[in-house]
Amino acid sequence: MTEAIRLNQLKTGETGKVIALNQLDHMRRRLQDIGFVDGTVVECIAKSPLGNPKAYLIKGAVIALRNEDSEQILIERF
Repeated sequence: MTEAIRLNQLKTGETGKVIALNQLDHMRRRLQDIGFVDGTVVECIAKSPLGNPKAYLIKGAVIALRNEDSEQILIERF
């Protein structure tokens, strides 16, 4: 069984699958609009020099998310 972690815990080069969003406000809808829905594969591809934000590859697009937003996304690590 794989473990569920927060998206911001992925290291560069690691991949996971979205299993839940813990956002309850307008940010939840924004994340869903850009592809963060259950079952979507996401890969951490880069991080800024200070570690915030990180860049993620999702559905062919590169998305940069701040840690406070990415910690609200639960994923299943591959």
